Amino acid sequence: DGVLHPLTTQIFRERGRILEPHLHQVEALTKAKANKSFVVTTGTGSGKSLCYFLPIIDEAIRERQKPDFKPRTRAIVVYPMNALANSQYEGLTEFLNQCGIPEAQRPRVRIYTGQESREKREEVRDNPPDILLTNFMMLELLLTRQSELDAQVIGNARGLRWIVLDELHTYRGRQGADVAVLVRRLRDQLCRGTGEPVCIGTSATMATPDQGDPVKAVAKVASDLFGVAVTDDCVIEETLQP
Repeated sequence: DGVLHPLTTQIFRERGRILEPHLHQVEALTKAKANKSFVVTTGTGSGKSLCYFLPIIDEAIRERQKPDFKPRTRAIVVYPMNALANSQYEGLTEFLNQCGIPEAQRPRVRIYTGQESREKREEVRDNPPDILLTNFMMLELLLTRQSELDAQVIGNARGLRWIVLDELHTYRGRQGADVAVLVRRLRDQLCRGTGEPVCIGTSATMATPDQGDPVKAVAKVASDLFGVAVTDDCVIEETLQP
């Protein structure tokens, strides 16, 4: 129906067949296309990462079709552990490598967690990826360290369109407060005057029934963490089919 660019469907294939999105992935895509921040709380292994990679990749492809396109980082995805970031990087890279799209039109994703060589970090600085995968400690360093390299990497994300916090339930207590402040500083430094970014959170274990209304609980936590209003209708749950 034209919601996704044809090249996007060319990327998301498995064994040559176009992936058919599940209901929660369609709902997430609808929210993203409406520029609404949202949280996905479906179960482990349900494909939560596609809920944000689909709209982000689609937007990157559309931007690369424009004659005045200039490379910049449009999305920052934050993981609580490097192992998760590495796994997601490998999975997304596999999709991109098999798509057959010319390199100039193909979205670029890079990882920046502090484990990379100087050469790889310089490549991220000199060739801004559309999507940057990192962890919250490295993101803190990018915002505060005074090195020219780090300053340029984060500077390449000015006008940031997407902020993603994976495993949202890990950000509680003092660490949650630190990350909440970090997201606000990120928005202030990169998005002032360019419009609010879409904020996306994912978690398979976000709320339990003894917390009253789980949807309201999740919406409140997400609103507190991102510093933007995440309404109840933007909490995407799973719908199980017997």
